[in-house]
Amino acid sequence: MQCRCAIALLAICVLIIDLYHPASAQDRDQPIRDWMQGAIDHVQRMRKVTPFDNRAQRAPRVIFKYQFDLDAEGVIATYQPSGATFTPNNSFFKDLGTNGRTCFTCHQPQDGWGLGAAGAKARFESSFGTDPLFRSIDGAACPSDPVTTLADKRKAYKLLMEKGLIRIGLPLPPAADLQFEVTSVVDPYKCTTTPATGLTSPTTGIVSVYRRPLPAANLGFVANIMWDGREPTLESQAVNATLIHAQANAAPDAGRKAQIVAFEKGLFSAQIFDNRAHRLTAENAAGGPVALSLQQSKFYIGMNDPDGLDTRNAKFNPDIFELYKPWAGLLGEDSQTQQRRSIARGEAIFNSGFCGTCHNTPGVGSRSVDEFRNIGTSDSANVPNLDITGLPVFTLTCTKGPLAKLVFKVTDPGRALITGQCADIGRFKSPGIRGLAARAPYFHNGSAATLGDLVDFYSRRFTFTLDARQKADLVNFLASL
Repeated sequence: MQCRCAIALLAICVLIIDLYHPASAQDRDQPIRDWMQGAIDHVQRMRKVTPFDNRAQRAPRVIFKYQFDLDAEGVIATYQPSGATFTPNNSFFKDLGTNGRTCFTCHQPQDGWGLGAAGAKARFESSFGTDPLFRSIDGAACPSDPVTTLADKRKAYKLLMEKGLIRIGLPLPPAADLQFEVTSVVDPYKCTTTPATGLTSPTTGIVSVYRRPLPAANLGFVANIMWDGREPTLESQAVNATLIHAQANAAPDAGRKAQIVAFEKGLFSAQIFDNRAHRLTAENAAGGPVALSLQQSKFYIGMNDPDGLDTRNAKFNPDIFELYKPWAGLLGEDSQTQQRRSIARGEAIFNSGFCGTCHNTPGVGSRSVDEFRNIGTSDSANVPNLDITGLPVFTLTCTKGPLAKLVFKVTDPGRALITGQCADIGRFKSPGIRGLAARAPYFHNGSAATLGDLVDFYSRRFTFTLDARQKADLVNFLASL
């Protein structure tokens, strides 16, 4: 047991191929603003049907400058170049709403500053479902779900505990922007199909989708905020998260908002120790968050663009990662050395395949380009190695625009709920891939339970041919990020 506690780990590759052309950035501003008031109004209306609970979120007194937390594969590390954070003095950890939640509720260091399904389940069991994470407004499949008994809570919060999913209630875009109608919904929770909580017609009302919270760390490397890009800035995201998820009566003031964003921008998270390879900085390797933090000053939107549109350097470099290149030639047949060579081989596979097409930021693996892609994870069928059970299925019929008359069946309309455009159905951002071992499952809907499932999905869907050893190497590399 002591050995297991002394050893611990992370990872993922999002090898991506676009099914449609990337969305233009020109349609952004107005649709982004349109969703906000409708989502906030929805939360205010739901106060009448959600039980009141304001037990406060607990947080450690200090987040150290360099701290370590166990995860499924070893140890994930948090690094703050500016020094330790005393949580009683920082708004990221303060209850600014009415339900006891803080930013820390869904963003904790042991989960890579995101939220893992295993961690959510453990928090439910230890608190009997009273932890602030479990609030009906978005933790339950529907705000109107009964949560009186423990059995009620287990049913209401099943998606949160099994897949790490939070409910997102979004209004359909205004008629002037909307190119489709919701023809039908197979809704196991009757949240979207009940007018009081969902749609009031095929073109009006609230659509409930279920998504994984993205990490609050490594945010200096993102081109888009939220899976669907609905937030224009981190400042806007801090305000709307407080109003919606914490059910605040008012937006945080400028000082609190700035403090939240400053904390997030100064937070780096990455795997630092692998249960089999051990230290990810050994023998000249560059794993961990310290080396990652040094990349932030080099980042700019559009860098290393695979389409050759990088205005500073038109040539795309497919060698996204060189963290473990020094391990490629290590000699020895002990298990630690073999694992290190496997990680190095996995890194080479990542760099030689499709992975860098979407995860193109050097040394980071985030997407530097302002665009969204459809890789099929939202399809209601033909999703090899993905588990989409328990998710609603939306039939969307395009009524206007170049895709008029086409019909889509998806578990989440994606960016189309923000822009109203049929071309955006099923499109999402390509997320960052550092610290993935700490926050399974994967994809926006938690449909890949493991990194192996994720790699198998890409391999089968896009005929990305890998033999058993290559798959294992790629998984080992992803778990070391």
